[in-house]
Amino acid sequence: MAAKKTMVIDLDRCIGCYACEVACKQENDVALGVYRNKVATRGPVGRFPNLELYYMSNLCQACENPPCVGVCPTRATVQRAEDGIVTMRREICLGSECQLCIEACPYGARSLNRRESFVEKCDLCSHMAEGEKPACVTSCPGFARFSGDINDPRSDVSAAVAEAGAENVHAVPDVDGAQPAVRYILHEKIAAWRE
Repeated sequence: MAAKKTMVIDLDRCIGCYACEVACKQENDVALGVYRNKVATRGPVGRFPNLELYYMSNLCQACENPPCVGVCPTRATVQRAEDGIVTMRREICLGSECQLCIEACPYGARSLNRRESFVEKCDLCSHMAEGEKPACVTSCPGFARFSGDINDPRSDVSAAVAEAGAENVHAVPDVDGAQPAVRYILHEKIAAWRE
């Protein structure tokens, strides 16, 4: 089976500190107002004292069939054959003149860098050396983020998913067959999963 690199985020452990956002911006020199990874608060929901709240991280969903790839007129958006990561070739991106990939992404995971006129997105810090973990993973004080090959049962992501149990592992809705690969762990005792 081919490799499929993705991310698993344990929402039970996430404390909403935004260290992942900051680390991503610093590592990738992401401009103000632009995000590759954005944390949003889900909740509070319910009535006191029975309230639920969790922090949801929105990033590239590492789709099996990414709709952003096919719409790019310059092939600046590509999906790597060796691991399935969708990357951007900023030097040929039409940026503000195009933005078709931003429109095509059903998950709002792309941002226009107006300063340099190209589209940005999470690529799991693919510029790092083989074996290094993305900046958001290494900076997380709650150890809530895992990256690796979901098709490798020995990987960190596979271990996290297996340990959580299938009933506690969630994904954003599949839109038009995109097949998002990012997984979120959230136990019912913490909060109900909300799409």
